[in-house]
Amino acid sequence: MKKLFVKALKNSFNMDEVDAIELAKTVEDIFHDKKEIEDMSIDKYTRSLFYELQREGLLKLRREELKENGKIMRKFYWSFDNKKIKEEANKTFREEEWKIYKDIPSRAWLTHVA
Repeated sequence: MKKLFVKALKNSFNMDEVDAIELAKTVEDIFHDKKEIEDMSIDKYTRSLFYELQREGLLKLRREELKENGKIMRKFYWSFDNKKIKEEANKTFREEEWKIYKDIPSRAWLTHVA
């Protein structure tokens, strides 16, 4: 899972491999080999990171509602979105997306227009 997560981070955020490895290690350390962790168990900085990872689809958030003493309590749980992580890790960038830059003459890159 770690290798896939590192590749998914690299592809999702256009990260350097060293940074992706460190971020993956940090996130996996927070999970402590658990499939889910409760939102209340993390600090605000970790929560901010998790929301960013959720925006990219790498983490998901599940809500659970409980009734205690006549009040509805909500608990939130974070987990890895393994399907999306695999998709991002295996994503390849098509060469034709960058083909336009090959058509520009090399001297054009050196020209400065004021």
